Amino acid sequence: MAQSDIPHWVKGVTPTYLVAIPAVIEAGAEAKFCATLRQPSGTLVMTVTLKSREKNTTLFTHTSNEAFQTCVQFKAPLVQKEVQIFEVEVRGDAFYSKQVTKVMIQAYDPFTFIQTDKPIYLPGQKGNNATVFNYLTSCIMVTVTPGPSSDYTLTPLSGDLYTSCLCANERKTLRWTMIPTALGAVNVTVSAEAVASHVSCDNEVVSVPDRGRIDVVTKSLIVKAEGTEMTKTYNWLLCPKGSPLTEEAEIHLPENVIEGSARTSVSVLGDILGRALKNLDGLLQMPYGCGEQNMALLAPNIYILHYLKGTQQLTTAIIEKATNFLTSGYQRQLNYKSYDGAYTTFGRGPGNTWLTAFVVRSFAKAQSFIFIDPRKIEESKSWLQRKQQENGCFEKSGKLFNNRMKGGVSDEVTLSAYVTAAFLEMNTSQHDPVMIQSLACLKESLSDLSNTYTTALLAYVFTLAGDVETRAHLLQHLDTVAVREGGFLYWSQTAAETSASLSVEISSYVLLAKLSASPTAEDLGYASGIIRWLTGQQNYYGGFSSTQDTVVALQALALYSTLVFSPEGWSTVTVQAPSSQLTFDVNQSNKLLYQEEALQDVSGKYSLEVKGTACASVQISATYNIPTPADVTTLSVKQVCTQVSIITLFKHRYSGKEKTTNMTDSTNDRVEQKEDHVLVYLEEVSESHRGDTR
Repeated sequence: MAQSDIPHWVKGVTPTYLVAIPAVIEAGAEAKFCATLRQPSGTLVMTVTLKSREKNTTLFTHTSNEAFQTCVQFKAPLVQKEVQIFEVEVRGDAFYSKQVTKVMIQAYDPFTFIQTDKPIYLPGQKGNNATVFNYLTSCIMVTVTPGPSSDYTLTPLSGDLYTSCLCANERKTLRWTMIPTALGAVNVTVSAEAVASHVSCDNEVVSVPDRGRIDVVTKSLIVKAEGTEMTKTYNWLLCPKGSPLTEEAEIHLPENVIEGSARTSVSVLGDILGRALKNLDGLLQMPYGCGEQNMALLAPNIYILHYLKGTQQLTTAIIEKATNFLTSGYQRQLNYKSYDGAYTTFGRGPGNTWLTAFVVRSFAKAQSFIFIDPRKIEESKSWLQRKQQENGCFEKSGKLFNNRMKGGVSDEVTLSAYVTAAFLEMNTSQHDPVMIQSLACLKESLSDLSNTYTTALLAYVFTLAGDVETRAHLLQHLDTVAVREGGFLYWSQTAAETSASLSVEISSYVLLAKLSASPTAEDLGYASGIIRWLTGQQNYYGGFSSTQDTVVALQALALYSTLVFSPEGWSTVTVQAPSSQLTFDVNQSNKLLYQEEALQDVSGKYSLEVKGTACASVQISATYNIPTPADVTTLSVKQVCTQVSIITLFKHRYSGKEKTTNMTDSTNDRVEQKEDHVLVYLEEVSESHRGDTR
């Protein structure tokens, strides 16, 4: 018996049997197994079966009351590579035995191709490699041919031989110039054939194998559009309450749109947090390689989980997915923790007051779902308490990423309000000595309410503190500076301030202040105008435009959704495009189901109608590419290739409104590679600085 064979000796009362079969069988070829039966006690039936996922094949059945030995030929199934079950059953009146083993069936493969290029191409990008191997023990002459396709052209490179010798265990890499003509997944097919030749290889006459003479391999490549991707989204939260509601949107693509790159889709959900729930791991299209960015990924998960738990919509699948994100995010964040309890941007340097407060308030909330070491929370709280100054406010330490927390008289007040909110969210009593001092410091600033962001944050702080009088005073002032447009309600920093991100954060803090203290029906009605505006600012993934506005807005949306949640109702959403119509049904069984359909018309006028009794969150999203703008933006980066070995010099220049940026400096703190991008983290660039990064 060969060493690769698999024996099966089974001893019953008297009978003994053996069935031997090779452990690896060539697909489609003739194979053999041998069966032996000894000392049968009465009449026995031996059955041998080969089982796969698709079918069971009986290879041998023999009935005998005498010992026998036989070998059986059979044709192996024609599969590429598959593990199948080889089952032997022996049955009699007083004896039964069954043995099962696994057999590998794989195709004969004298040579094959392996795609070595990274499978991402841009139209006009060149280069495609394939490597051919010879697994035979003799030399062969191989001809390699790319398959025809309307999606690309493959042109041989000069100097490459596409019919050449390939000796035993040798490999050769062949190259083509590839020019894709279509976007998306493109299948590239290359075939190799061993051919007869009068030319000797390595002083050896070439042979042509009897089997496996031709091998064909197809690899899928992703072709991306060139230029810069742009996205336009139109969002609505429509609650018909029995009467149909209608909305319209018109999408115009720019003249310089990259041909074939435009796509438009409509998505519908029965829950305003459903879009964020679908994209828990990608609310923002940004890297997550520093302490703040990691928390921006972790914190929204917590608010969404609390909402789903509070409305009894938390399923096993959702909690498993979300807690996996929470656990990995928690473990990553500990890399940025200092020995004294503070958190830093990259795990080194002075502790960051703002980031530490952000982390500790999030960890405290996450304790409901995953294990958080309580000592870590206490260490961070103690560090923050040590940062409290004599006037009760908190000292700024470390780099602040929120530029709006910097400069002017609001710097200390805004930071202190943020830290105080973190303590109060962790159920620290307003009578705690630390809170008494911090609230007193914050009250000293109430004579100047010119900073709308600070005022909104203070309104939330004094709501959490239970200071009804101060809360009412701040909310009354905020109402006088609110922007009211067609049923929408929101706030901006100043009349000249156009930052959507800042407006989202201010409006979210006002919403939290309104809803965090036993809201009345009037409060909920007031909040609905803010909600309509906020949902209109969401991006395709359910997040917003930056880290903090996403975190605070989703916290506010989760609170509002918990308060107004209803397990009843249904709606039908009809979307009319220029040449097509789509209909979506929303009910209690699919509230969290993300329904998305591509629209045939990538531009034009779209109308939608919602009928029923339940709210529906509707988004029309258009994505397209344009040539990368050559104009200098806030931060410009130029690359200089210094030599063929790809050592690249990047020249960066800051030309924004601020004196310095948040995270760009000539010292790169971290470098990552993600798909076809290299991510370089920089600390800070001043307005007069031009730096090189190698």
